[in-house]
Amino acid sequence: MELSPRLSKIKPSSTLKISALAKQLKAEGKPVIDFSVGEPDFDTPPSVKRATIEAIERGFTKYTAPSGIPELKAAIAEKLKRENDLVYLPRQIIVTSGAKQALFTVLFALLEESDEVLITAPYWVSYPEIVQLAGGLPRIIYTSYENGFKLTPQLLTKHISKKTKVLVLNYPSNPAGVMYAPEELAALAAVVEQYPCTVLSDEIYEKILFDARVFASFATLKNMYDRTITVNGVSKSFSMTGFRIGYIAAPEPVAEACETIQSQTTSCAVSFAQKGAAAAFGLNADWFNYVKDIFQRRRERIVSGLKTIPGVSALKPDGAFYVFCNVAQTGMDGNEFAERLLRDAQVASVPGDGFGYRDFVRFSFAVSEEQIEEGIQRIRKFVKAHI
Repeated sequence: MELSPRLSKIKPSSTLKISALAKQLKAEGKPVIDFSVGEPDFDTPPSVKRATIEAIERGFTKYTAPSGIPELKAAIAEKLKRENDLVYLPRQIIVTSGAKQALFTVLFALLEESDEVLITAPYWVSYPEIVQLAGGLPRIIYTSYENGFKLTPQLLTKHISKKTKVLVLNYPSNPAGVMYAPEELAALAAVVEQYPCTVLSDEIYEKILFDARVFASFATLKNMYDRTITVNGVSKSFSMTGFRIGYIAAPEPVAEACETIQSQTTSCAVSFAQKGAAAAFGLNADWFNYVKDIFQRRRERIVSGLKTIPGVSALKPDGAFYVFCNVAQTGMDGNEFAERLLRDAQVASVPGDGFGYRDFVRFSFAVSEEQIEEGIQRIRKFVKAHI
């Protein structure tokens, strides 16, 4: 049996691979500190769980419309208007089985073979792979540590062209936590406006922002509404990773195409999980402030701790819950560092080559402050023994 040649270009997710190994070691009784996982450690809000259970008990366990249940689509539309100053009709919103499926569906709808897609590095590990699965060609824009890993108008101008079909933006970003102020986004939009490309804005971490930063959706920028497709979901902000509910907000032709694709692939997102997601959008700001405050305290602890370790340097993230660290001065690249750290110190991290930077590793601080303290001590001892 011969597999598609396209698969030869695709690598397994490095984040899920490391996370699986860490879980295996834990199951064997090893005291692993897991800085690899990209999911909040908070429990799902009680009201969300109740709504989901009640849906099951009422027998709401059948297929739904491919684009999602009206209740959830209305809740998403209301959220976008209230929080993002974006007006979308329910027919412009497609509910998906997670934001990752939303990204794939959008790119599958937009790309023809060999269409070019610009991706800013460091990037989430799945962006280049999803582009290739959809038949496109990922073109990477490498940003610099010295400039805070930010995409600038000058750098974008250097790489964008008439061949560019899609520009993928993610902010706050995974893995570096990079955030853009509204005026920085406007400067990028002014460059995009000169070319016939679409912006795919991944806003999954929008609510996990630090230091009173303000989030602006790319579609709100001048002349960008009809050029932007917004992807988001409930996994990170609501601690609902296992529910697998994401969504697409797009111009009608794109939404219609995505609905058609979904009708022939997954059919629909899980029915009772959609009910839980609808309840999640009814939560007040107290939940998000609670989560954000805890993450900000954890950020301070892990960044200040890492700065005391010789050979390890890290930027303080603006949002999300990751720290992207340069470990080149330890004499190891990210792969060797992560592998030996897990084996010798039982601390799980993710090698940076999956994000486009071989000399880096990513630490997630979606763990307790006690685990952060213990993890920092183990990393410090490990580096001291190897540097």
